[in-house]
Amino acid sequence: MFQRLHFPLRFVSALASAARPALLLLALCSCQTTSTADIAGADVTGALGESADAKHPGDSRRDVESYGERYRANPDDADAALQYGKALRGAGQRAQAVAVLEKATLAHPANRALKAGYGRALADNGDFEQAFDVLSHAHTPEDPDWRILSAQGAVLDQLGRYDDARRYYESALKIAPDEPSVLSNLGLSYLLAKDLPKAEETLRRAYGRAGSDLRIRANLALVVGLQGRVAEAETIVKAGLPPDQAAASVAYLRQILSRKGTQRADAGK
Repeated sequence: MFQRLHFPLRFVSALASAARPALLLLALCSCQTTSTADIAGADVTGALGESADAKHPGDSRRDVESYGERYRANPDDADAALQYGKALRGAGQRAQAVAVLEKATLAHPANRALKAGYGRALADNGDFEQAFDVLSHAHTPEDPDWRILSAQGAVLDQLGRYDDARRYYESALKIAPDEPSVLSNLGLSYLLAKDLPKAEETLRRAYGRAGSDLRIRANLALVVGLQGRVAEAETIVKAGLPPDQAAASVAYLRQILSRKGTQRADAGK
């Protein structure tokens, strides 16, 4: 049965927190990417693109207030609606983001940027079938957008359609070769399909292109750790961090892998 899962998002947030210890960061908001299916007890998710990175709660609130004021001053302003919707997504106010972007999309049916934002908001909110349909109308076969293709792939992964998802990622990579965010999504798709070696190979490609990206680093560490190479996973997750922050990241990785081991043990009883 298809499930919606969340663990690596908290892992990525914890990794981001370790990099900025003074801040209490929000969990990343996506199906980001990501949430999805049961792979040997691991919960993973892909990235929708243009979703808000983890922020200090105060920053998110300020964004909502600032863009909300602009939007309320002129609700017919398409860009104001789009920015307000993104801010709401970043603050975790998913239903509100859907409502704002749906209204704006209806008022501006030819605005593809609004459709893309609306589709991503729907996916954030778990409305995957509708999200895929809306995203499909946010670009055309004659003028494809690799970011939207990747987002469509992430939604298909949420629906358990891994083979279809990978075709969208491959199409995105033809437009943006070796784009790290797309490679990361593709790697997670292999992970969801329980092909851990292929997942690792693809995530290493992404890591090689953007080793400083906390999400990609966390995804690679998770895949390596799930294959039993915990020491190597710890090396990946703490790379470049000061000692105290590295220790926090390693502790969280161990917590995830320990929980996965317990889940597998319980399943075997």
